[in-house]
Amino acid sequence: MDTTTLAPPPVIRRDPVSGLGRTVRLVARKDLDIEFRTRVVVSQIAPFGVLVLVVFAFALDPDRGVLAQTAPGLFWVTVTLSSLTTGLRSFDLERESGALEAIRLAAADLRGVLLGKVAAACAQLVLVEAVLFVGILVLYDVQPADGILLVAVTAPATVAIAAISTFYAAVTSGLRARATAHPLLFLPTITPVLLGATRVWEAALGEPRADSWSWVALVTGFALVSLSLALLLVDPLLEEA
Repeated sequence: MDTTTLAPPPVIRRDPVSGLGRTVRLVARKDLDIEFRTRVVVSQIAPFGVLVLVVFAFALDPDRGVLAQTAPGLFWVTVTLSSLTTGLRSFDLERESGALEAIRLAAADLRGVLLGKVAAACAQLVLVEAVLFVGILVLYDVQPADGILLVAVTAPATVAIAAISTFYAAVTSGLRARATAHPLLFLPTITPVLLGATRVWEAALGEPRADSWSWVALVTGFALVSLSLALLLVDPLLEEA
């Protein structure tokens, strides 16, 4: 009697790098699709930022040049306040739908989930920043003197703000007081970014500073460290949450 030797089943090797990249793409696309359908950033967050600029435009004295002097700081404070809403909303959607628990049960790579949400948050913040930038040009009568310097600090500052806000939103997503706990954790942590970005924007909008690129390096380094720590800590912290 002939015996047939069955070949062993093929071994499927999963590439952790490609798996991580796929998770990042899927999560980022999902969050941006939700934003495209709801238009919360366009209809609520961006108008809130413009309203903050308008209120300060009336509160401060434009005749003494106060508006132009405070424009960089007000810009970054408004961006930071906007990021509180985008970060909390991102994980509130997951919690309310039960998706976060499903992600845990499916043993998905939480680093990829975090990176995807950070990428989506960055895209939304860029839109808010573009609207606010036009707002300070119109309301505060400022003119950019160094566009390269603006972009050089805005890019890492946006990544740092999005990464830290998203990370703390993930950590506090299971708390009843998450709306209070998130800003209490987020705002002190992001202070170095606000300080550095404001100093660079002051130079980019016409106030000479010799240490502008040193501040750019500081903000960039802070963004890299923040993102690295968030990726390192998100898995164990979410498992415990």
